[in-house]
Amino acid sequence: MESMLTLSDAKARFSEIVEKAINGEEFIITRMGSPVVRISRFRKQGQPPKLGDLAGQIRISKDFDEWPTDLQEALGMAGPNETPFGPKNL
Repeated sequence: MESMLTLSDAKARFSEIVEKAINGEEFIITRMGSPVVRISRFRKQGQPPKLGDLAGQIRISKDFDEWPTDLQEALGMAGPNETPFGPKNL
């Protein structure tokens, strides 16, 4: 649930707003009729990823760097029997 409060109301009821936010309620604080701040429960994020976290979980195929023949020809990169790096089957 989301409630809108003026800045002066929020100042007067700050402790109450914090307690309700801890329990899941969200508040929008307005200044001169325009929303300016959202108060909601803080959700602790997990640890940032580290180098090697995905080791063994990602597989790159052997033909990763090869372009499909039809795309090579459409882009003028190679003729029908060539790759961008020379003839096929080297």
